[in-house]
Amino acid sequence: MSILKKPIVTEKATGLNEKGQYAFEVARDANKVQIKKEIEQLYGVTVTGISTIRTYGKLKSKFTKGGSVSGRRPNGKKAVVTVKEGDVIDFYSGL
Repeated sequence: MSILKKPIVTEKATGLNEKGQYAFEVARDANKVQIKKEIEQLYGVTVTGISTIRTYGKLKSKFTKGGSVSGRRPNGKKAVVTVKEGDVIDFYSGL
């Protein structure tokens, strides 16, 4: 099972790319050492720093014909990775 789930490609996350930082959605039980090892192996870059953020799922509800239905989105974890100056991760190379 892979530790990295997917890259986060939002307006805020792509703004970090200019500073050499990249955001990823990662497995909830992954630690910084495992994240660093996998990113260096997959993308061939040198990681200089990692910040992790645990996210909690939002409570959602909707009103249907049968009444109201409520639930929660799943919890997750994000990692913001800083790479060595001059290194670049290109998410669009395989398209």
